[in-house]
Amino acid sequence: MTDARDAALRELEAAFPRERLVRDPERLEAYGRDESDLGARPPDAAVLVESAEEIRAIFAVASRHRVPVIPVAARSGKSGGVLALHGGIAVSLERMNRILEISPEDLVARVQPAVVTGVLQAEVERHGLFYPPDPNSLEMCTIGGNVAENAGGPRALKYGVTREYVLGLTAVLPTGEILRVGKRSIKGVAGYDVTALLVGSEGTLGIVTEATLKLLPRPRHVATALVVFASVAEAARAVNEVLQGGILPRCLELLDDVSLAAAAKTSPYRFPPGAGAALLVETDGNDEEQVFAEIVRLAEKVQAHAQGEVIVAQNEAQRRDVWETRRYLSVNLKALHPLKLSEDVAVPRSRIPEMIARAKAVGARLGLTVATYGHAGDGNLHCNVLFDRPEERPRVDEAVAAILRDAVDLGGTITGEHGVGVAKRDFLEYEQGAEVVALERRLKAAFDPLGILNPGKIFPER
Repeated sequence: MTDARDAALRELEAAFPRERLVRDPERLEAYGRDESDLGARPPDAAVLVESAEEIRAIFAVASRHRVPVIPVAARSGKSGGVLALHGGIAVSLERMNRILEISPEDLVARVQPAVVTGVLQAEVERHGLFYPPDPNSLEMCTIGGNVAENAGGPRALKYGVTREYVLGLTAVLPTGEILRVGKRSIKGVAGYDVTALLVGSEGTLGIVTEATLKLLPRPRHVATALVVFASVAEAARAVNEVLQGGILPRCLELLDDVSLAAAAKTSPYRFPPGAGAALLVETDGNDEEQVFAEIVRLAEKVQAHAQGEVIVAQNEAQRRDVWETRRYLSVNLKALHPLKLSEDVAVPRSRIPEMIARAKAVGARLGLTVATYGHAGDGNLHCNVLFDRPEERPRVDEAVAAILRDAVDLGGTITGEHGVGVAKRDFLEYEQGAEVVALERRLKAAFDPLGILNPGKIFPER
């Protein structure tokens, strides 16, 4: 460790109680690891902060000694965003976990960054309200992480992603400024939209300490159905039938044949032999008859393409069974192939069949199996390259690179919700071009002139 880092850590030891300054190597490993496959890159220390002022004090120390600062919370991300690539100080937000306000009058909530998404959803629902963003990891991921990654989820088709629900933020910049941006009102167009810039910036521009979130009235009724098809192409045709027929489901989830075989391991439903794909669809609203009529109309539209009858959940228990088929899919795939690598691309809806076909062709060319599932309604697909032996990793990396480039070539993006982080930084310029990436680097420098905040993320290192 350099003299500068030793000096920085001595300053932190003087400023923070021992119980909130982690130096033990075993404990530090957890602060340098997330849910990506990139391993652990632990920081030199982790500070469990409790306020924006404490984060400002850490930035002052880090600026004096040119030491990196890495924001961390639940560490549930998929792109390596919390890895301390160059060591440094992890700022853990785990203690900032309070719901500060829920206002039914204004339809807003104010929360600290470490509030777990599922906890917030449950709490606002007790007030008859609804916070729609629903990433698959909602039982562990936090609002701060959702803001950093602009998290989505199955309900994004109807309700949109995190950015649509962030009205305002408080964030600490590496320069020491405590910035309050946005508003409490639903509308507001004054000045540059710095709030939207911070959402999705992956902890590279500032550290969020409070978020003001838009809420909606909670839909009182939900209807859920599962439809099986002979092929992905038939399922994709059904998706177009639904959306062009004037129906906007709140969820429209697609599983390909490999995914369906893995889901069948724990699903309460028995899929017909030769099933090539499935759609999980859901409608919601306040009129029970209207919601059920919409799911019936949806079933009628897809029935011509379906293999067998459409399964419509008749009660809450059956709804949970249908969703378990989807929510535990990644777990089931990992149980079958412990070293699987998942990448989330997004393409225009019309290109979904071609994207899945290209992913399978890449796998076949390299002797690998690719399972694809995801949010068919908005074209966000999770392509899982399945493998079992470490020595296969070079071929897997080649497959992932080809899949990412294919997504861009089809008019899409290298990531729909997981973020760029470390995992995809080498492909950012392929998607956006050198000029846009250069502009983004200049924006980063405006917020972080010393380059100390979460270095090595989003942009390839020079």
